[in-house]
Amino acid sequence: MPKLRGEAFWRETLRSAHYVVAPMVDQSELAWRLLSRRHGAQLCYTPMLHAQVFLRDANYRRENLYGEACPEDRPLIVQFCANDPEVFVQAALLAQDYCDAIDLNLGCPQMIAKRGHYGAFLQEEWDLLQRMILLANEKLSVPITCKIRVFPDIDKTVKYAQMLEKAGCQLLTVHGRTKEQKGPLAGVASWEHIQAVRKAVNIPVFANGNIQCLSDVEECIRKTGVHGVMSAEGNLHNPALFEGRNPLVWEMAEEYLEIVRKYPCPLSYVRAHLFKLWHHTLQVYHQLREELAKVKTLEGIVDVNRELKLRCQEEIANQKEGEKPKEGLPFFHWICQPYIRPGPKERCRENGESGTEKCVRGKRALEEEEDGNSELLSKNKQKKKLRNPNKIFDPSLKPKYAKCDQCGNPKGNKCVFNMCRGCCKKRAFKEVADCPGHGLLFKTKYEKSLSWQHSQRGTQTPEISQRGDAEVGETAVLKEAGDS
Repeated sequence: MPKLRGEAFWRETLRSAHYVVAPMVDQSELAWRLLSRRHGAQLCYTPMLHAQVFLRDANYRRENLYGEACPEDRPLIVQFCANDPEVFVQAALLAQDYCDAIDLNLGCPQMIAKRGHYGAFLQEEWDLLQRMILLANEKLSVPITCKIRVFPDIDKTVKYAQMLEKAGCQLLTVHGRTKEQKGPLAGVASWEHIQAVRKAVNIPVFANGNIQCLSDVEECIRKTGVHGVMSAEGNLHNPALFEGRNPLVWEMAEEYLEIVRKYPCPLSYVRAHLFKLWHHTLQVYHQLREELAKVKTLEGIVDVNRELKLRCQEEIANQKEGEKPKEGLPFFHWICQPYIRPGPKERCRENGESGTEKCVRGKRALEEEEDGNSELLSKNKQKKKLRNPNKIFDPSLKPKYAKCDQCGNPKGNKCVFNMCRGCCKKRAFKEVADCPGHGLLFKTKYEKSLSWQHSQRGTQTPEISQRGDAEVGETAVLKEAGDS
């Protein structure tokens, strides 16, 4: 039977899906997909899988796709990141019997994608992408789809989409942000770009971006004319988003944990989901946030979830009539609701900064702010700050190191030659000298070898003894050089 294409593929295989859960690294695993399907999601993607690893590692295939069969987890699209046509197709051939389509990730904007040369960092390499999609379309028994980010220019975005369609892409998901729009610089996704793509191609189009609630989904479909709408962040904070409900957080958390018992996944995935679900509540109960971060077992996570539930129920019991949510939230913190990521200007205002120049800094500048305010440090540096409160990140406050007289590297503070260890070792060996600062004791060990040789003179002739002194001394020096 020939594989379905375009509109027929969307209607029959994907069952005219309008509500789609996005591919999310380590977050759209089977347990979460099943929870989302129970609450309105009609189509799900796997997490982004690395084609090269999937091809060579049987354990990776089993953990991410070949696990326990689950008929209710369909329709399903498997997403790969790749930059080699042969590798991509070979990995897809191993996955095609477990899904309804294969998706090529052309939208990941993260630094790991830049280093690995995949995702949104392939969007300028049209020849390569054409070859990848053409080969996949020819070899696979299931359709090939793509998820892209837009270019700043609408016309270029449209030509990009048309090129992918011509190569054989049967469904296109358009994230209405450029690859530079991420983190604090994410901003608002451009539905105008998505609308232009939808009008220019003859294949189904999904929209991604600006989806926080069901009304956003309906508005997006109305304004852009797309076939379906994909959600990532909105779904993570409220898995009942596509039902149009805002349930109690502990209801979703408890249901998810029950599914995890049946379909286990790494504990890091579970913890990350609870951090998203309980995001607003954990801003209130900081101690429980720390406990959730440290817990090592699923039962431990269940206990933290239970404690959060009890705290919220106690708050509800003590609530005064007419009391409104705090911190500007639309609902009380124990209700599933979107998290609005602050942009760079909001971050500046939150931290008491002023001036246009400070408010337009990039993500890295925000992360590496060196004024001692831990809120502006990257997450990694904040962890280091917790372990060592006295640690300094401001390079202007760090001590200036004196340079080695020989090579310019930092010299040892107690080096007798004012050199770095490498240069010091060479000089100390040449001159049979000591440098206690670097732990180099060529002279001391040479003298000890001579002393030991003198103690053996009673059994040797003077001529032999004299020659032995020199040989043993030389051997000791050479051994020290080798050990160093």
